[in-house]
Amino acid sequence: MAENEFSTNKQFMLTTGLQIDDIAWTIGRTQTVRYSSQYGNMKFQSLAVKYTFEVYDGSSWSTLFSNTTGMILFNMPVAMYSVSNNYSERVMPVSNAAFLQEGPSAPVTQVFCVEKLPMNDGNYTRIVVVPTIRMLNSAIVGQGGVTNYTKFYIPVLVQGDHQYMSQSITITGNDITKIVQRGVTQVRISVTYPNGGSGFNADFFNFYSETVDVPTGSMVEFFIGKVIVTLGKV
Repeated sequence: MAENEFSTNKQFMLTTGLQIDDIAWTIGRTQTVRYSSQYGNMKFQSLAVKYTFEVYDGSSWSTLFSNTTGMILFNMPVAMYSVSNNYSERVMPVSNAAFLQEGPSAPVTQVFCVEKLPMNDGNYTRIVVVPTIRMLNSAIVGQGGVTNYTKFYIPVLVQGDHQYMSQSITITGNDITKIVQRGVTQVRISVTYPNGGSGFNADFFNFYSETVDVPTGSMVEFFIGKVIVTLGKV
């Protein structure tokens, strides 16, 4: 029964990850997703991953901003269901573990299963939903020539007022911030882990810093969508 519950909640967490993409870019939009669990528990982990964005203008690097996002965890105690230590399975996307995904259909969350023992918060087989980054490239032809654009879409999950009164997750689009930088030739995204000491580190996520080449002189735009996550809201 616990194995069936874990399998069922893979689909639930996948649905939640897809809903975040719908919610993050519309301020005030709300969606509640319900799940069923007898053996596991749902948890919101604040300060899961920190991204720092730097740009290169052809002569020097400059830091634009950093943002830290939380993540959603479905935790199944290994006493109820265990695969094996260091078990890892990708749910979305299946073939690419990088936190930076390119293209209009690229996801802005990753969903994966992992079992790493021991960890400070307990021994669990976990299903994880964590925001990642979508990158889009385009070019616009105008009177002054061609302008190249690179856009980054970055959801940030923030803890809401957890009520724990139902088996549900409510996500709400709260704010969108846009940051623009002109004359860029490269973008570097560094990733760190505020709770790495508790086991939520590079080995847990398999995310590593990346540097992206863009056409010289590009206009780079960053869209940060703040999403409030509330567990058990009635």
